[in-house]
Amino acid sequence: MEVARRKEHRAAAAALLFAVVVLGVLAGGAGVRAFEDGTAVYIVTMKQAPVFHRRLNLEKFGSSRVANAGGGGSGGGGGAGDTPSTSVLRRPRHGSAKPMNYGSYLIRLQNLLLKRTLRGEHYIKLYSYHYLVNGFAVVISPQQADKLSRRNEVANVMLDYSVRTATTHTPEFLGLPQGAWVQEGGPQFAGQGVVVGLIDTGIDPTHPSFADDLSTDSYPVPAHYSGICEVTNDFPSGSCNRKLVGARHFAASAITRGVFNASQDLASPSDSDGHGTHTASIAAGNHGIPVVVAGHQFGNASGMAPRAHIAVYKALYKSFGGFAADVVAAIDQAAEDNVDIISLSITPNRRPPGLATFFNPIDMALLSAVKAGIFVVQAAGNTGPSPKSMSSYSPWIFTVGASAHDRVYNNYVVLGNNLTIQGVGLAPGTDGDSMYSLIAAPHALKNNTVSPTEMSLGECQDSSRLDADLIKGKILVCSYSIRFVLGLSSVKQALDTANNVSAAGVIFYLDPFVLGFQLNPTPMRMPGLIIPSSDDSKVFLTYYNDSLVRDETSGRIVRFDAVAKILGGLNPNYGNSAPKVMFYSARGPDPEDNSLSNADILKPNLIAPGSSIWGAWSSLGLDSAEFAGNWRNYFFTAFFFF
Repeated sequence: MEVARRKEHRAAAAALLFAVVVLGVLAGGAGVRAFEDGTAVYIVTMKQAPVFHRRLNLEKFGSSRVANAGGGGSGGGGGAGDTPSTSVLRRPRHGSAKPMNYGSYLIRLQNLLLKRTLRGEHYIKLYSYHYLVNGFAVVISPQQADKLSRRNEVANVMLDYSVRTATTHTPEFLGLPQGAWVQEGGPQFAGQGVVVGLIDTGIDPTHPSFADDLSTDSYPVPAHYSGICEVTNDFPSGSCNRKLVGARHFAASAITRGVFNASQDLASPSDSDGHGTHTASIAAGNHGIPVVVAGHQFGNASGMAPRAHIAVYKALYKSFGGFAADVVAAIDQAAEDNVDIISLSITPNRRPPGLATFFNPIDMALLSAVKAGIFVVQAAGNTGPSPKSMSSYSPWIFTVGASAHDRVYNNYVVLGNNLTIQGVGLAPGTDGDSMYSLIAAPHALKNNTVSPTEMSLGECQDSSRLDADLIKGKILVCSYSIRFVLGLSSVKQALDTANNVSAAGVIFYLDPFVLGFQLNPTPMRMPGLIIPSSDDSKVFLTYYNDSLVRDETSGRIVRFDAVAKILGGLNPNYGNSAPKVMFYSARGPDPEDNSLSNADILKPNLIAPGSSIWGAWSSLGLDSAEFAGNWRNYFFTAFFFF
């Protein structure tokens, strides 16, 4: 039987699959918004079996028994995969001689239900689900939802809810080169024949991690995969290949709500955010791709299953996150396309309503996917460290929490008083053992003007008002304020300022009002670092201010005696920091419902590295100008793989 064969194929590849999946959480999604007339998007599930369940019955009991019991059989949705033994309802309707398969039959029943229940009333049907779940997404009022819920054909009616998006050394850390890769014949074969279906923010097809011409040996598209490649203006013909074998997008719920920004979110599989490209590259990106950021070489990266194929189902977007109705459509399509793995980089913004957290449309669709032999994995969530913060609930889903990595990038500033302060920054160090004078931007204004009131000057955002002759050859000191967090100021602009005034380097001290934010190492082309601790920043500033020599009469600074050198942070350090659960990783026990009763389900199923991960990034998603070269290293955002 086909399902049994697929299960055997996946079982044989189990060791490899544990090195494939990447999950993550980046940004919060938009809240569910009611429409002006009181309507909203609802997901309606019907009691009649979907296509795959009917196919299981056919294989278990035989087509004649199923046909006699229900007047039907099984077949792929939309006619795909039907054979004489699995065709259903091959009888004419309304005088038409054209046969109808079971998937089409379910859609017809859905439409009849809406027509009869809401006769003469206005509604908008967004999706028909038929392969894993039998149901639909529809824009209706609460009163209309109540009418539908009272129909015998209906199993459940749920308000649509919002969801959000949830390596050069990592293969070695996981032991892949001596383990799973060896068993597969090396990285040039690891994952071949496996299709990873990623439900995320799309993909940048131009990134070398997804090229299919890096070797001359045969690399066919797996015969069992039946997906398509959507073609749009920003995802042109030729975007897919033997590596990236399929790409679609789903946005009907978001568009209907009016939150979809076509210029920013892109109605195509193209990734304007970056997260989907990142997760795809870590899961199944090509082996040995150079990682170059800000002119620095950080090694060669590889996906965990570098020979696997990628199928993208875009259901999350840059400006708002995503919605369950679109995600269910993506899951349903991925399963019908015969992917081997579904990787869900999503978690709900809040616990789904109802008697149990896992009785929601997404988890129900995933239950059917698991029955179909698809390996399903999801992020635990980034809502830790409080107990019962889990956002992946169901026992049939493989849930992954985030752990520490044994690789860190640190750089340091050594002060003239022999104090050493740790910083963050993917940057080179100053030349040799020489010490350089320190000068803060407010003390380097042209014409000896008084310290400015504009925060941007202290943040080194404007070189036109600084005295380049005074700064030349010194290390420029800048304030890192809340404006950097909000995007009003940038490290990139400060580096441009330092370059314009010929500074030897740049040091950012943390403004005391920047509390509760974890600073990521930022690529810098010149020597530099950010002091991430407010206490260390106070120590640094005390040394700097105490070393200033002022005129006794005027108080004007006449000499800058504070000196320092920067030790670079381009090379990684390896220690014993792993395994250790990251503070942000969601914790169990698994909550059963909104009352936070225990579900008696072990979650997460395991933890895996969730920090210090190099991965590809979309050229359209470079919201931080410091990250140039289409690669990004996220330290404190969860990306899970195993």
